[in-house]
Amino acid sequence: MGTDSEDSCNYADYAFKVAEAVSAGTVEAGIVICGSGVGVSIAANRYAKVRAALCTNATMARLTRLHNDANVLALGARITGIAVALDCVEAFLTTDYEGGRHAARVEKLGQKGT
Repeated sequence: MGTDSEDSCNYADYAFKVAEAVSAGTVEAGIVICGSGVGVSIAANRYAKVRAALCTNATMARLTRLHNDANVLALGARITGIAVALDCVEAFLTTDYEGGRHAARVEKLGQKGT
Protein backbone atom coordinates (compact mmCIF):
# COMPACT_ATOMS: atom_id res chain seq x y z
CA MET A 1 0.00 0.00 0.00
CA GLY A 2 3.06 2.19 0.10
CA THR A 3 4.84 4.36 -2.35
CA ASP A 4 7.03 2.88 -5.05
CA SER A 5 9.09 5.92 -5.95
CA GLU A 6 11.68 8.26 -4.50
CA ASP A 7 9.27 11.23 -4.80
CA SER A 8 8.14 13.01 -1.67
CA CYS A 9 4.85 11.72 -0.30
CA ASN A 10 2.61 12.15 2.70
CA TYR A 11 3.22 9.23 5.06
CA ALA A 12 -0.21 9.69 6.68
CA ASP A 13 -1.96 8.73 3.42
CA TYR A 14 -0.28 5.34 3.45
CA ALA A 15 -0.72 4.82 7.18
CA PHE A 16 -4.44 5.53 6.72
CA LYS A 17 -4.67 2.92 3.93
CA VAL A 18 -3.05 0.27 6.12
CA ALA A 19 -5.16 1.21 9.16
CA GLU A 20 -8.37 1.15 7.11
CA ALA A 21 -7.57 -2.38 5.94
CA VAL A 22 -6.78 -3.57 9.48
CA SER A 23 -9.84 -1.83 10.94
CA ALA A 24 -12.13 -3.36 8.30
CA GLY A 25 -10.65 -6.83 8.83
CA THR A 26 -9.40 -7.02 5.24
CA VAL A 27 -5.95 -7.85 6.62
CA GLU A 28 -4.92 -9.16 10.04
CA ALA A 29 -1.93 -6.88 10.52
CA GLY A 30 0.08 -4.13 8.91
CA ILE A 31 3.45 -2.45 8.95
CA VAL A 32 3.85 1.31 8.56
CA ILE A 33 7.09 3.24 8.16
CA CYS A 34 8.10 6.88 8.18
CA GLY A 35 11.24 8.73 9.23
CA SER A 36 10.77 8.36 12.98
CA GLY A 37 7.78 6.01 13.07
CA VAL A 38 5.90 8.46 15.29
CA GLY A 39 3.76 10.06 12.59
CA VAL A 40 2.59 6.79 11.07
CA SER A 41 1.79 5.34 14.49
CA ILE A 42 -0.33 8.39 15.36
CA ALA A 43 -2.09 8.23 11.99
CA ALA A 44 -2.81 4.50 12.21
CA ASN A 45 -4.10 4.70 15.78
CA ARG A 46 -6.89 7.05 14.68
CA TYR A 47 -8.81 4.01 13.38
CA ALA A 48 -11.08 1.76 15.41
CA LYS A 49 -9.68 -1.69 16.19
CA VAL A 50 -6.13 -0.59 15.31
CA ARG A 51 -3.41 -0.92 17.91
CA ALA A 52 -0.29 0.47 16.27
CA ALA A 53 2.96 0.23 18.21
CA LEU A 54 6.20 2.01 17.45
CA CYS A 55 9.02 -0.45 18.07
CA THR A 56 12.75 0.10 17.95
CA ASN A 57 13.89 -3.44 18.73
CA ALA A 58 12.66 -7.03 18.48
CA THR A 59 11.87 -7.26 22.19
CA MET A 60 9.42 -4.36 21.91
CA ALA A 61 7.85 -5.95 18.83
CA ARG A 62 7.47 -9.30 20.57
CA LEU A 63 6.04 -7.81 23.78
CA THR A 64 3.58 -5.54 21.99
CA ARG A 65 2.10 -8.58 20.25
CA LEU A 66 2.26 -10.75 23.37
CA HIS A 67 0.75 -8.23 25.81
CA ASN A 68 -1.02 -5.56 23.75
CA ASP A 69 -2.30 -7.58 20.79
CA ALA A 70 -0.87 -4.86 18.53
CA ASN A 71 -1.93 -5.33 14.93
CA VAL A 72 0.16 -2.63 13.27
CA LEU A 73 3.93 -2.36 13.61
CA ALA A 74 5.34 1.15 13.19
CA LEU A 75 8.99 1.57 12.30
CA GLY A 76 11.24 4.60 11.93
CA ALA A 77 13.47 4.44 8.87
CA ARG A 78 15.83 7.08 10.27
CA ILE A 79 15.87 5.52 13.75
CA THR A 80 16.09 1.78 13.14
CA GLY A 81 18.66 0.04 10.95
CA ILE A 82 17.61 -2.50 8.35
CA ALA A 83 18.77 -5.58 10.29
CA VAL A 84 16.97 -4.46 13.47
CA ALA A 85 13.86 -3.55 11.46
CA LEU A 86 13.81 -7.03 9.94
CA ASP A 87 14.18 -8.54 13.41
CA CYS A 88 11.22 -6.41 14.55
CA VAL A 89 9.11 -7.58 11.63
CA GLU A 90 9.93 -11.23 12.28
CA ALA A 91 9.15 -10.93 16.00
CA PHE A 92 5.92 -9.06 15.30
CA LEU A 93 4.68 -11.54 12.70
CA THR A 94 5.61 -14.70 14.62
CA THR A 95 4.38 -13.79 18.12
CA ASP A 96 0.83 -14.58 19.17
CA TYR A 97 -1.21 -12.57 21.64
CA GLU A 98 -1.05 -14.13 25.11
CA GLY A 99 -4.49 -12.99 26.31
CA GLY A 100 -5.29 -13.92 29.89
CA ARG A 101 -4.36 -11.17 32.32
CA HIS A 102 -3.78 -8.79 29.39
CA ALA A 103 -7.28 -9.10 27.92
CA ALA A 104 -8.99 -6.54 30.16
CA ARG A 105 -6.24 -4.01 29.43
CA VAL A 106 -6.42 -4.57 25.69
CA GLU A 107 -10.20 -4.15 25.84
CA LYS A 108 -9.68 -0.78 27.57
CA LEU A 109 -7.37 0.31 24.75
CA GLY A 110 -10.35 0.11 22.40
CA GLN A 111 -12.49 2.45 24.49
CA LYS A 112 -12.77 6.13 23.69
CA GLY A 113 -11.45 8.65 26.15
CA THR A 114 -13.50 11.54 27.45
